[in-house]
Amino acid sequence: MSSESLNTLRMQIARQVAHWVMAAQRLGSLDDLASLSAWEGLERYLGIVLRQNLLTAVNQLHQQAKFLQAQWNAAETISDFRRVQYQLVQFRKRYLRTEILLDFYADAINTRTNPTISALLRACDALCLKSMTPLLQPLGKSTPPVLTYLDQGLGASILKAGLRLWDGKTESAVAAIKIVRHNLYRPTALIHEAGHQIAHILGWNQELAAILERELSSDSKELAQIWASWSSEIAADTIAFVYTGYAAVAGLHDVLAGGDAFVFNFIPGDPHPVSYVRVLLGVEMCRQFFGTGPWDQLAYSWSHSHLLEQAHPTVRAVLQTSLPLLPKISELALSTPMRSLGGQALVNLIDPRRVQPSTLLKLEYQIGSALYTSHHWVQTEALRLLALSGYKAATLPEQSLEILQQQRDWMVRLGLSLQAV
Repeated sequence: MSSESLNTLRMQIARQVAHWVMAAQRLGSLDDLASLSAWEGLERYLGIVLRQNLLTAVNQLHQQAKFLQAQWNAAETISDFRRVQYQLVQFRKRYLRTEILLDFYADAINTRTNPTISALLRACDALCLKSMTPLLQPLGKSTPPVLTYLDQGLGASILKAGLRLWDGKTESAVAAIKIVRHNLYRPTALIHEAGHQIAHILGWNQELAAILERELSSDSKELAQIWASWSSEIAADTIAFVYTGYAAVAGLHDVLAGGDAFVFNFIPGDPHPVSYVRVLLGVEMCRQFFGTGPWDQLAYSWSHSHLLEQAHPTVRAVLQTSLPLLPKISELALSTPMRSLGGQALVNLIDPRRVQPSTLLKLEYQIGSALYTSHHWVQTEALRLLALSGYKAATLPEQSLEILQQQRDWMVRLGLSLQAV
């Protein structure tokens, strides 16, 4: 290649290297990602950890940018420039993945620009932490910070702490949990998502899967494998149940109550149980620990609204065979000692009878209106307040507006009591 051609190639690569290196440098300003009011909407410790996490990702990108620039500065031959071209393509990919990472958190943080929403989301953060710490701390595990954020859709989701992020290098330091707008005042799904984080940290999913497959194999090996494949969602559902009782079951029902095609949908390999039996498993948990109650009416309505005859024959066979096993599956998930739980059963660590309806109503009667207005009670009984509000909303629909307003008010009060950045 002639010197003129080499200089032309050098100029074209130089422009691209300069562009992408400068683009990477601009990512370093985290205050440009979200508004000041949104950053201030984070609890102080969460804000510190999240900033450090994002700066780690940006700094790693900057290191790669320096390497790319150094390669460019040292390039002299056509072979050198081809290596720079290859590294440039790799850097572009890394930059775009880092941009996705930052945009995700920017969108999440920016849902806190409104002061009331900010307080509500800090309350959601606190509810998640209150559900994780009593299980993780006694087992010698740290509780990760939680960032909840608002988004569209039907159901909640989680980006778990400890997972590799989009850039392939940075580990998530916080659990980012989506709460959908329609459920902001009935956020029992948050506890389900926190349950995913707990199970991930403890290695509970794998142990529960092995127990389900072993204990159900005598009934059907195929069925045992199917239920074992659903272990992660079952584990999260049990966490939501022990902390919020019937409120979690009713909330799950309302999210899953679509048409028959949705309720009977079975995708092999999908970790979510078929909605039809998933709701009925929650009902069985209520029956085992609370006896009879409104969950029985929910099960009756559910079964008559979604007739098994409407399911595909293959799916119908799985569901029909599963129904008599639900008491056993509930007991395996809730009452079986697990190594991952320190050799104890979940219900021995978190007693679901604390959120039995009669216990919740007694709590409300004894404390009165202070249960919802006192900073002390709102902070110490936040999870049981969530269970109580969810129970009342599910069983007193004619009072739902009043109940949800009360829920909103105490959540705002909880959020305002938490120290912001």
